Amino acid sequence: MSLPLIILFFLAAVYGYLNGQYGSASIVSTMISSRSIGPRLALWLAAVGMFLGPFVLGTAVANTISRQFIRHDTLDSAAIIATLAGAILWCSLTLWLKLPVSISQSLIGGLMGAAWAGFGQDVILTEGLVKVLIGLFLSPLLGLVGGYVAVLLSYALSASATPHLNRWFQRGQVLASLFMALSFGSNDGQKLMGIVALGLVSGGLAGSTDIPLWVTVFSAAALGVGTLMGGWRLIHTMGGKFYKIRPIHGFGAQVASTAVIWGSGLMGWPVSGSQVVTSAIVGAGSADRIRKVRWGVVQQILIGWVLTIPASAIVSALLYPIVKYLATR
Repeated sequence: MSLPLIILFFLAAVYGYLNGQYGSASIVSTMISSRSIGPRLALWLAAVGMFLGPFVLGTAVANTISRQFIRHDTLDSAAIIATLAGAILWCSLTLWLKLPVSISQSLIGGLMGAAWAGFGQDVILTEGLVKVLIGLFLSPLLGLVGGYVAVLLSYALSASATPHLNRWFQRGQVLASLFMALSFGSNDGQKLMGIVALGLVSGGLAGSTDIPLWVTVFSAAALGVGTLMGGWRLIHTMGGKFYKIRPIHGFGAQVASTAVIWGSGLMGWPVSGSQVVTSAIVGAGSADRIRKVRWGVVQQILIGWVLTIPASAIVSALLYPIVKYLATR
């Protein structure tokens, strides 16, 4: 195997690890905040779900990334390396700043920037681009509405219940978090699988973008390890800075997030799990009252989301000629 491909797989593992850290924050933050489960056990539960996720729901999202979004037969290894490097640099910065931005958006932006810099705008397929953007930008709105509706329904159905019901919501949160981890791991794992498949084709190791089993295992392991290590800065932001999360809010947000991410995976939409979860948490809190949510924190997160695609695209576009030059030395 050539040095560029070794670097590519190393960066793919690092990206998967970071993706797992972001995933851990999204999955366990509400459980920990509402005291439904201890932090370490919550991370183990999330890690198991994230590892198993890439093996379920097929490869619709991976196919969107590797076949429908970019002309895979025109890319080279330098473009995939620049894509991953740009995404990693941007996400590392935002992780240090404690901003739960979309790591999925960083990958999409990085791929667009590197491909455009190396091969021009025609390499980006319009039909796939529309599908990707619909998934990335519609899913947070669905999460917001879903979290709001889920909590309102929970209040309506439990109007005559005693405070003991909180214990049932706590137990429900644990079960819902497992399904959310599966759906989260499936969607995010497939995006990584799609990028690795592009790397195999661009490096001449494969003739098509079909996903081998070992690529699935590789992606699942990277996600699982990252999740187990935990993105503690982001867990604190998502679990405590919006509002005081109670079990009913955590349960509603997790049910809504799972439904949106799972449905998006079946549609082949590469969504951002962190965006969906964050939006669902905000929606769940808004069901009590609008002022319950600390909207200043939400505003900071929205700024990070808006900047992610263009910022990662610019970084990857700047990296491409450097990587290309080094690859020819």
